[in-house]
Amino acid sequence: MKRITSLRLRSLVRFFALPALAVGCAACGSGPGEESKMTSYTASEKKADTAQTFHITQEQVAHVEVLPVLKQNLPRSIRLTGAVAYNSFLTTPVFAAIGGPVHEILVAPGEVVHKGQALLTVTSPDYSAARSAYLKARDAYALADKMYNRAMDLYSHGAIAEADLQQAESNRSQAHADLESSADALRALGLKDPEAVAKNPVQSTAEIPVPAPVAGEIVERLVGPGQLLQAGATQCFTISDTSSVWVLVNVYQSDLGFVHLGQEVEVSTDSYPESFKGKISYLAPAMDSTTRTLQARIVVSNAGHKLKKDMYVAATVRAAALQNILTVPDAAILRDTENEPFVYVQTAATEFVRRQVTLGDASNGHVQIASGLKEGERVAGNGSLFLQFMNSLQQ
Repeated sequence: MKRITSLRLRSLVRFFALPALAVGCAACGSGPGEESKMTSYTASEKKADTAQTFHITQEQVAHVEVLPVLKQNLPRSIRLTGAVAYNSFLTTPVFAAIGGPVHEILVAPGEVVHKGQALLTVTSPDYSAARSAYLKARDAYALADKMYNRAMDLYSHGAIAEADLQQAESNRSQAHADLESSADALRALGLKDPEAVAKNPVQSTAEIPVPAPVAGEIVERLVGPGQLLQAGATQCFTISDTSSVWVLVNVYQSDLGFVHLGQEVEVSTDSYPESFKGKISYLAPAMDSTTRTLQARIVVSNAGHKLKKDMYVAATVRAAALQNILTVPDAAILRDTENEPFVYVQTAATEFVRRQVTLGDASNGHVQIASGLKEGERVAGNGSLFLQFMNSLQQ
């Protein structure tokens, strides 16, 4: 029915105007109820009203496409619906390693950052304590190193005992360990070069940057200026590589046998004319008790970063073809007011009968007939809408 345009319908009506007029004139003496029935050809009949055969002329038959019901292999496509999500394997939450109030936000959602880039600055008392500890450990190590060198010189001239040299060496080792520990504390705060920090004035280093742990796009900001951060507990940003995203879809129980890991999937959305390619990477181990569906995860290459989080999409899975099944063209299928599908079957050269059918899968312009037809029977394709018109007139 979809393929019969209004223009073609008008041309068919013009072509068959005389036969239709003749039938109409024959009913001029009918009552008002019959007149209404004679002029209705809009598929408004119920399925029980039109089971009888009807005839058209040989000339009219020539303009109706009649095709045999054939057995063939039908490619099976499963259409799933779902939504876009960030690829969790490429998404990183950013936590502040230091506590204190936020001084300045340096980036905004949508910006692409590189690893180590400063995202915000924090005025932190933790930094002051760590810096002080580092400076003390640095000076203590410098002194212990001098004492050790002096002890070695004195021991070489026999001025001190070996025990004194060993004590100086132990003091030097402990001071070095304290220095490394305090340097690691600064590095944990995001300061890569503790020695450079020690050379800077306190006023210029009290505002500590929070660096990006990975490269990617800032997809979420969770703090604002002045907000108090807790070290290791407050999430500041979310960074994700949006060149790859997940599409989470729900698979109905009847389709589970056709969906497998590694299958190629075509993802489409109303927002763009093109489609996106992906693969099924995960199937949930259990059904959802509410929706009675199984969640599947599709990894999709997001060229141009067009797919956005929570965007509704449709995913088409190409399953194995249905083998040796009865099919008819899509144009042969009409529907009544109860939305029940039916076709017009040719029973003689100029004779047709309406028959209810049960449909299966559809693909590539053909639809599976689960019941209602037999192989070799001939049905109307293009032109079936005109048969509906003629069937209405002859009732």
